[in-house]
Amino acid sequence: MANQLCIVLDFGGQYNQLIARRVRECGVYCEIKRFDTPLEEIKALDPMGVIFTGGPNSVYDEASPHIAKEYFDLGIPTLGICYGCQLMAYTLGGTVESCTKSEYGKIEIEQNGGKLFKDVPEKSIVWMSHTDFVSKLPEGFSGKAHSEDCPIAAFECPERKLYAVQFHPEVTHSQFGKEILHNFLYEVCGFNGDWKMDDFIETTVAKLREQIGDKKVILGLSGGVDSSVAAGLLSRAVGKQLTCVFVDQGLMRKDEGNFVEETFTKLFDMNFVRVNCQEKFLAALKGVKDPEQKRKIIGTEFYNVFWDKIREQGADGFFAQGTIYPDRIESGKGNKAGQGSTAVIKTHHNMVKMPDDIKFDGVIEPLGDLFKDEVRAVGEKLGIPHDLVWRQPFPGPGLGVRIIGEITEEKIKVLQEADAVFRDEIRKSGIESELRQFFAVLPDVRTVGVMGDHRTYDHLIAIRAVTTDDFMTADWARIPYDVLARVSNRLCNEVEHVNRVVYDITSKPPGTVEWE
Repeated sequence: MANQLCIVLDFGGQYNQLIARRVRECGVYCEIKRFDTPLEEIKALDPMGVIFTGGPNSVYDEASPHIAKEYFDLGIPTLGICYGCQLMAYTLGGTVESCTKSEYGKIEIEQNGGKLFKDVPEKSIVWMSHTDFVSKLPEGFSGKAHSEDCPIAAFECPERKLYAVQFHPEVTHSQFGKEILHNFLYEVCGFNGDWKMDDFIETTVAKLREQIGDKKVILGLSGGVDSSVAAGLLSRAVGKQLTCVFVDQGLMRKDEGNFVEETFTKLFDMNFVRVNCQEKFLAALKGVKDPEQKRKIIGTEFYNVFWDKIREQGADGFFAQGTIYPDRIESGKGNKAGQGSTAVIKTHHNMVKMPDDIKFDGVIEPLGDLFKDEVRAVGEKLGIPHDLVWRQPFPGPGLGVRIIGEITEEKIKVLQEADAVFRDEIRKSGIESELRQFFAVLPDVRTVGVMGDHRTYDHLIAIRAVTTDDFMTADWARIPYDVLARVSNRLCNEVEHVNRVVYDITSKPPGTVEWE
């Protein structure tokens, strides 16, 4: 039986995935669709609710994404957020104007009732980000909230099940944002909360068994969260019919390759094939310093090694991938909502192009409907170790893009040891849960130092730690000085060829989380 469905219509907002995640956190299954999805397709999907996202455009600009007025005759409960709020008002005959004073950041609003604000205080803080505002409501609508500079911060027409907010309830800065979304889903739409991870595992395993039958499955296992959880699901479904191919290119963190092999050979019933090929990668990378060139070489070599091993195994049955829902959105054909390009947004590493000479019966993506936090929840329920389930984001080229300049065996060893020390100290400090990502970098820099009575000229290690909700923006973490002191002391004393440590205090923007 299919889950009840909420649709997020994307009008180009940066928070489209965050909205969908928040909806799912409320126990409601949600999918993201483009703003120009045909009305007939929306009707066929039979959603119990629809949410319009924000976007960077102005509704009175003809080039901006719009929606047919006929949509509002479908009778589907709808919530407009930010641009979606303005679009609803504009399309139905209201007026949208430029603000005399734009609102950005945390703003206090005052609400005066309505279903969206059930159990929400009269005054609360929300996150605003707009330069336009609704100055006149369509006929039949009433304003339900305002701020000092925004006379209509929320409005509704309960008879038509249409609701809108000028602010962003999906971001954590909105104090009662989760309650507002929950009220829309349950008080307005009537969802019953049938999206549960236990049910997902049970139904997915049953579907996989039916789809695969007695055929074989080959999965490319990177050791990352997504492919690991996909392997766990497939193993539970078909056991020894599954073969996992793990390419260890020598650019993983310290002892990570052994940890992955030990985990999957002991925990799950499957065939595990490990390909150790560090020498091949180092030879291909010799003398290369440009980061983009390094990425391309590592990607090409990985592709060649992986598919050569698949040819050895035989392309019988199905090919499985650890693709998750954001990968499918970002890699999908066609332009992203609100953008004027028909180019693919991003080709994701989890969506593999198959060589022409390899023919499987089909591709299986058991996690294709899940967000990352949901993938982790499934992994925990499958019994995958905490260290693997909560593994931090790790670049596809591995340490290859955390070593600035040419990659050598000696540099890999230095960085692996330094990164292990840094991660160990963060765990011991008790602040790991406060950080979204932390790692060491080996810049192509040597510095003068003194150890004992001797002059040294050795490597500098940079350490990086960030806090973030969504990785679109990130702030450098305020690690306590005593923790930084222990990290520096251990790195200089325990890791050979390290004599200096620096801490990266750059936010994103202007920097990125990774250095290359």
